[in-house]
Amino acid sequence: MSTPRTSSRPVSKSYWKGKEKANQNAFDDLNPTITYRHLLSNNLGVRDPLRVIALCDSDAFYAACEQVRLGIDPALPLVVQQWDSLIAVNYPARKYGISRMDKIRDAKQRCPELVVVHVATYKEGEAEPGYWENPDTLTHKVSLDHYRRESMKVIQLFKDGLPNGEVEKASIDEAFIDFTRPVREELLKRYPYLATVPPDAPGGLDSPLPPPPPISWNELGAVVPVHPPKDTPAPPDSAGGTAAEDESKGEAENGTRDEDGGVQEDDALSTWHDVALSIAAEIMLRIREDIRAKLGYTTSAGLARNKFLAKLTASYKKPMNQTILRNAAIPNYLRPLPFQKIRFLGGKLGKALAEEYDVSTVGDLLTISLDEMQRKFGEESIWVYEILRGIDRSEVKEKTAVNKSMLASKNLPQPITKATQGHHWIRVLAAELALRLNEARDANPALWPKTIVLHIRQGYDAFKSKQTPFPFVKNVTVDVIASFCDKLWKELIGTNGSLPFKISNVQLSFSGIGTMEAGQRTIEGFLTSRPSPEGQPEANAPIAQKPPSTLKRKRSPSSTIRKSPPPSPSRASVTSQPRSGAKEQERSSFVCEKCRRRIWLNDTDAAPDVDADGDGDGGQDSTRALDDAIRADALAVLRLEHADFHFAQELAASADTDAPRRIIRPPDRPASTANSKKQKSGDGGIAKFFSKR
Repeated sequence: MSTPRTSSRPVSKSYWKGKEKANQNAFDDLNPTITYRHLLSNNLGVRDPLRVIALCDSDAFYAACEQVRLGIDPALPLVVQQWDSLIAVNYPARKYGISRMDKIRDAKQRCPELVVVHVATYKEGEAEPGYWENPDTLTHKVSLDHYRRESMKVIQLFKDGLPNGEVEKASIDEAFIDFTRPVREELLKRYPYLATVPPDAPGGLDSPLPPPPPISWNELGAVVPVHPPKDTPAPPDSAGGTAAEDESKGEAENGTRDEDGGVQEDDALSTWHDVALSIAAEIMLRIREDIRAKLGYTTSAGLARNKFLAKLTASYKKPMNQTILRNAAIPNYLRPLPFQKIRFLGGKLGKALAEEYDVSTVGDLLTISLDEMQRKFGEESIWVYEILRGIDRSEVKEKTAVNKSMLASKNLPQPITKATQGHHWIRVLAAELALRLNEARDANPALWPKTIVLHIRQGYDAFKSKQTPFPFVKNVTVDVIASFCDKLWKELIGTNGSLPFKISNVQLSFSGIGTMEAGQRTIEGFLTSRPSPEGQPEANAPIAQKPPSTLKRKRSPSSTIRKSPPPSPSRASVTSQPRSGAKEQERSSFVCEKCRRRIWLNDTDAAPDVDADGDGDGGQDSTRALDDAIRADALAVLRLEHADFHFAQELAASADTDAPRRIIRPPDRPASTANSKKQKSGDGGIAKFFSKR
């Protein structure tokens, strides 16, 4: 048990209360018995004893993106600048002692040959961000769009290299990968004898697997030693330090250190989970090499049995390396770790734990019993008890490709004090939203936001906002978005010269982003008339336009439908429209179940846009699939419009018959007293009045 730290204040009376001897039982689930049932089951989830999770982290990602974009030698020191600060420092620059906490002036003093790249920015009048000379925070806004695009490419390579795995994007430069399913498939492929339970197995499916084969960890990455030397530094914290950068002295017990800093453990200590880790390491190695070859980015990875340990292990030896944490190595890996470096334990909770028990490391807190911890910090503190022992049951979940919202924000170095000053920032932010929405719709044209929202804030006060529906338009431009936001700005701020408060933050956002239905995806093409040949009027153009009814939507000329005369009762689907056959009727019309009429598409609505110079028969064959798709969507729209037509008729009919008839007396006309004189005293009062009506 660790010796309490010396302190000027007396040790609290509760220091020893609830403490017990820390022993190996604190990690009693590290070597579970793996049975045939475990191997052959597919739905064990986070409790699968063969579970393998990896976290892959891009090395100095922003700096690497700029290095690849500019074609700069990776060996040159490079930093990415944002105004007067640094947001990324590559590893050659770190050798000069440069960090992200430094100012650009200090960094250049430490390394005169330092390559400095300012992040791209938006400015008013430009539809896309650029790498402008001397950008000014008073007029420009930072853009991270290039890094987002490159991040999506990396994530896609993860998915391509692991079709059956789960990939969860953790941040712009890292992702969690669940190797459990592909590793299980590879295990059965390499060791087919595991797919069948031996007839003499005493427990059937619940019989333990036979001893695992020997494992060679060569070239698979750094392996965390089970018994590290006494002078081995503490593991890295979640902020990204590396414990294995310095060469460890001596040799590990039961193993020797290899050239990569890993430990070649005795094969007698190997388990089937170690075999699963080695297979996952092979796959991870291939994926990381694929990323380096295709995109030029180096990565580091950590492999362990859950997300918490994988995240912790990824920083063990960087850059361009991967680290494997075996179950047997978990206790000695976690014990020297300062527990306040663990995520969610660095704030008030971590400080309270440190003060209550006068401890600093994970090993110190292992002596606290679960009952004592829950008594002091509540029932929910069980997650602290488990995370200190390397237990994490959170799943790797692939996030949806459709973001429900998009946000562009600017913290203003000089607050807005006049209403006229808002237009500049609205156009700058609108450029970012337009670019991001158009890029998303390039991948999925059916995406569209429901509303656009304008947010403003003064200092740290709550946001004030206004929103409005965002109707579908063919081309999303800065002008389109800015026109809506200018109206919202006037509603929120007004048009007066000076403002009663200072605006320090402006945000524009799209909300309710979703996928439109099949009939909505190309509705603009169906409800907009196509230009007719010169000198020829459109065949279906109406002679005169009537004012639209309050119950019916206004239709463009091309959306006018052709209806056949009312059919006879015996032949409901017969129509006078000449068509080539039954198949053509199904492709170009439908029979309404209410009016029993066949409703036809206009030829212009059902015809695809084909180059007039195309070859004859070949052109028809090549556009048949497109023609069918357009007709299907056009029919979907036509059905909706025709259903609306019947609904409007029914609504009008019900309004005529069901509405109570009321006689309203003009307010300027005095009520007649003739009838009141004829009233009898015993007529039943107000009830009789209503019964007469």
